[in-house]
Parts: sequence; C-alpha cells; structure tokens
Amino acid sequence: MRILIVDDEPAIRKTTRIAVEMAGHTTVEAPNGLRALKAIEDEGFDAVFLDLKLGNDDGLEVLAKLLKAQPSLAVVMFTAYANIATAVEAMRRGAFDFIPKPFTPEQIRGILAKVEKARALETRVRTLENQLAAESPPVDLESAEPATQRAVEIAFKAAATPANILILGPSGTGKSVLAREVHQRSAQRDAAFVTVSCPSLSRELLESELFGHVKGSFTGAVADTMGKVAAADGGTLFLDEIGEMPLEIQPKLLRLLQEREYERVGEARPRRANVRVIAATNRVLAEEVKAGRFREDLFYRLNVISIVLPGLRDRPADLGRFAESYRKFFSARLGKKTTAFAPAVEAAFAAYRWPGNLRELRNVIERAVILAGGEVIELTDLPEEFGVKPDSAVAVGARVTLDALETEHIRRILATARNLDEAARTLGIDPATLYRKRQKLGLL
Repeated sequence: MRILIVDDEPAIRKTTRIAVEMAGHTTVEAPNGLRALKAIEDEGFDAVFLDLKLGNDDGLEVLAKLLKAQPSLAVVMFTAYANIATAVEAMRRGAFDFIPKPFTPEQIRGILAKVEKARALETRVRTLENQLAAESPPVDLESAEPATQRAVEIAFKAAATPANILILGPSGTGKSVLAREVHQRSAQRDAAFVTVSCPSLSRELLESELFGHVKGSFTGAVADTMGKVAAADGGTLFLDEIGEMPLEIQPKLLRLLQEREYERVGEARPRRANVRVIAATNRVLAEEVKAGRFREDLFYRLNVISIVLPGLRDRPADLGRFAESYRKFFSARLGKKTTAFAPAVEAAFAAYRWPGNLRELRNVIERAVILAGGEVIELTDLPEEFGVKPDSAVAVGARVTLDALETEHIRRILATARNLDEAARTLGIDPATLYRKRQKLGLL
C-alpha cells in the first residue's frame, strides 16, 4: 500500500516510515496539513498516519480536508494518552483508527494489517455488487404511464426526508426495486439497506429476525443475535409484505416507529435505533384494518407517504420497453443472438393479463430466449398460458426425462409465484431445496 505520514516531528515521521516500509509498503512524508493535502491531490494513498496535534494545524480539521479530497482514505490518528477522548471524536468524524504515542513497530504493523483487511473486504463487496448487477436486468423506473410517473416522482421527493414510506401494489410490480432506489437517494444512502420478508417466517422467528434475541430465550437460541433493526441502525429498514405481519409483533414495530426503541427477545432492557422504515404490501391495508388484521395506529404511522405501483396490465405503454430490455439482457447473459419478437409474440404479450407482473415478464422472456431457435423469438417459445399448445418435449406423459419435466414445471411456478417462499410451498419443498434445484437446472 501507499502510506502518507503526516507529523510535525521528524523523528516520529522517521520511526513510522521505517516500521511501514519494513512491513512492505511505500511511504511519503508531510510535515503539515497543507503539504499533506497537496500530496493527496497529486497522488492517491491507501492510508494516512496523521498527528492529532500537528504544530499550528488542527488535526481534526486536516482530517476533514483529507477525507473530502479522498473519501475512501483510511486515516489513522496519532495521539498522546491524554487526548484519547479527542481521538475517539476523530473516529466519529471518519478516522479509521487511532494509535497512542509512544507506539511500537508492532502496533504500526497491526494497524496496517487492519487497513489491508478492510480494503480486501471492500474489494470483495464491490466484486459481489458487480456480479449481482451482471445477473440482474438494469433498474428501469421510467414510465410512459402518468399514474406510474406520479408514483415514482412522489417517492423520489420523499426520499430526501426521514418520512416513512408505504408502497402498495400487486406482487411483482417492483416495490422492492423502488424501495432500494429511495434509499440510494436518501441521506442514509451510505448506511445499510436491510430487508425483512414478513411472510417468510413464523411469528417467533420473525420477531427474532427483526429485533434480535438473547441466548437461551427460546429453543435453538444458542447465541445472542442483534437482529435486522440493529443492522439497519442509521440506514433503511425495508419491510416487505408488511400486510402479513402477525398482530402480536405489530405493537413492537409501532414502538420502534414512535419512540425509536425496541427490545430483543428474552431481554427487558430497551435499545435504541434510528432507522428509516419503508414498507410494502400487495394487500389493501385499509381493508386489513377494518377486518382487525392490522393495527390502525400502525397503519397511520406507516402511511405518511403512500405510493401505489400499478400492475403491468395497467401499464400497456411500458410493456414493450420492458420486454425489449429483458430480451437484450438475457440474450447477452446467455450468449444467444436474438434480435426481436415476432408480431404474434407482441400481440400475445398485449393480450395477456400478467398476473405475476414484471417478475412474470422477466421469467417469460428468460425462458423464451433460452428456447429460441433463431434470432426472432416466436410464439412457440412462450409458455402455454399465451395460447401456445403444450410442447410435446415437456408435456406430461411425453417421452421426456423427469429432469426436463421438472425444469419446465419449476419455471412455470416461478413465473407466477409472488416470491420464492410461495413457489417453494407450491412445489412442496423448502426454499433451500428450491435454491439448489434452480442452481442445478440453471434457473438462477
């Protein structure tokens, strides 16, 4: 790594330089904040050792300038024992760590090892993010439909505020995509975006998933767990399908929204968390309130900004653009040379009601690209729901393998299911087994 050493004492700079270079890194020295800033602007560094008492310069001010010039910089503060509290303040302002004077070469090497580990983790995260981006179609929140345009505009206006947001609409309309985009446009964008799927767990497990638990609080609680609320502290908590949240948990969520407090399962001590809540559901919550399945006070707390995403059948002006975008994406990903949809396919798409919305469209296009025998996707490449006669290659009773039959059945279930948990329940298997089957059959 390239390390910048900023200290007004030549002896400290020399001692640090020797320790850093013995660890296999290169160094540049600067006696004051002005020279340090010039070095940062001229050439990038991986880390900086910065003295908190830097002659006439205020180390905290220099820290702010260095991080403004290079936000990803790992700045380690030198400090005397008497100034530990100030060093902690420096970390609150963005410093990576601090090291007290006098220090040993072993301490310098230990700090450098922490910096290397942190950089390796950041690289891994970026790699995983790039892989996920490559495996998912690009986010498209534009629309030629006025109702959808208005919904997205309201969401983006609310993004810059701390207001809770409730996103309504049928399954598969892109509610989670919109929630993540709201987070990216908010003041919490640099903090975590944490998702909790409310229908995926039992009441007990959902409560533990949300708020955490202490060891021994229930069968299987072999260690303390912090929970998703703590993980989202300072960021965004996305509650997917909140309409299916059990009534017993709703008062605890209301407390979090009203007082920023919660308790882990099995613990009486209140904890605090500053989270921005975005909730989504395919249910009509007002009707759930009337039926007694959803608390009215919680509904009003969540319903500060309410956004409705229409189903795909109510967005005919967007259908063709989405289909073409998915065709290009899956053609590139799967190495297939498709160029267009046959007119009969376009007509079938326009006539279909799309109960699974964008999620179903994505699955249908992926299947069509896989099955396409030429450059143009034909009607025979679509599932039989589009008026296509069952393909003898995958029809029940045909002379085909069980694997081929299973693959086609799983495709069709995934195309119409609200989520993977529902698909797994329909197929009579657990989600982990479904994941393995999708991986084996190339359906991920």
